[in-house]
Amino acid sequence: MADIKNNNAAPAFGEQNKHEALILKYKNVIIGGLIAIIAGVGIGFFVKNCSTEKFNTASTDMAKAQEYFANAVMTNDSVAFQKALNGDSINAGFLAVIENDGSSKVSNLAKLYAGICYARLGNMQEAANYLEQFDDKDDAMISPAALGALGNVKASLGQLDEAAATLIKAADKADNNTLSPQFLIQAGEILESQGKKAEAKELYEKIKTKYVEWQRYNTIDNYIERVTE
Repeated sequence: MADIKNNNAAPAFGEQNKHEALILKYKNVIIGGLIAIIAGVGIGFFVKNCSTEKFNTASTDMAKAQEYFANAVMTNDSVAFQKALNGDSINAGFLAVIENDGSSKVSNLAKLYAGICYARLGNMQEAANYLEQFDDKDDAMISPAALGALGNVKASLGQLDEAAATLIKAADKADNNTLSPQFLIQAGEILESQGKKAEAKELYEKIKTKYVEWQRYNTIDNYIERVTE
């Protein structure tokens, strides 16, 4: 332990530990409850937009890949997430949909699913690549959920400034009592890990003043107290 402490004569060993703990946290609970939101809303989003497109091979493959994805979420099985990504000997997966269907709505949504699959498989860089390619458009639920997922991935990669900014953007885009406080707390925790207590406090106080309904079931005072100097 002493060797680790003195490595590179790091003056802020405690801060480094905070960063590592935060990255591990986000890697272990990547996306968290948002995966259910994206899974449910995403399927609805696809069905809604299918009526405007020709029902072709791509949409059929997408529907099957979504079935694989739903099973992967239920079982939390890495093999199932691989199957959703790559398909099997009978059906294509999300990656084939992306490759074969260009820039259509079907392919766009497949990028979001692919990003989630990679995140659950622990390949955070590929997760970020696909989540950044996803065009979130203006869907009231899926857009902020996608941004929140990207923020979690950025945090797990140690890209803390980008992670916090993305989560704040996701909170603003959601602007509701369900998602916004979660994103703002995540962003606040990242800022705390960087020693930016004043910025974190600003986010926590925003939750207290703006998202009153959320506080019926939760408390923000403890967060505010620990960053008050």
